[in-house]
Amino acid sequence: MMHADYQRRAYLQAMGIDVWLPRESVDPEPAADVQSADAMGWGELRDCVAACTRCDLSQTRTNTVFGVGNPNADWLIVGEAPGAEEDRRGEPFVGRAGKLLDEMLRAIGQSRDSVFIANILKCRPPNNRDPKPSESAECRPYLERQIALVQPKIILAVGRIAAQSLLGSDEPVGRMRGRQHDLHGIPLVVTYHPAYLLRSPSQKSKSWSDLCLATRLAAESAA
Repeated sequence: MMHADYQRRAYLQAMGIDVWLPRESVDPEPAADVQSADAMGWGELRDCVAACTRCDLSQTRTNTVFGVGNPNADWLIVGEAPGAEEDRRGEPFVGRAGKLLDEMLRAIGQSRDSVFIANILKCRPPNNRDPKPSESAECRPYLERQIALVQPKIILAVGRIAAQSLLGSDEPVGRMRGRQHDLHGIPLVVTYHPAYLLRSPSQKSKSWSDLCLATRLAAESAA
């Protein structure tokens, strides 16, 4: 509740509305998990995520899912949120969908160790529901800092939630995929989530086209 009050006052102040508070109700310095992530290195950022209480998901998670892979990777893979197995293990994209993602990466000469894999959310939403916009907003500074630290040549947004959140769009994946997007000057390609491809294998050829596009853009970005 304290963080919600702090946010509300910040919004009112940003709109130029004076906020008067009795002396005893003034918040102390913000806790570590609401401080800016802009200057954090990998270790500090990981610790901050592990201790985060920015939203209510911190009360139901088993583990935070920070991300895995090469911190200097050319490829950044961004998914939506941890599922039950990811929450248990603290690692993104495990289980059947993770195995398919590994196969997709191998097909383009990459691996889980050569790319960096992260999610929009670092905590699992209950019952694997879609992330709430407020939850994505609270987690966004962590992902932004990961992007800044990795400095990838290409970002692959995997699935609807990741693509819409990163691009600020409400378009379906089918309309966003197949073309180049841009995030902070980094080329971004949208493709289907491996879990969707397991249910709809006929769409794998489209996903392969997306991977080929991303490979070309990564090479051009590195040139």
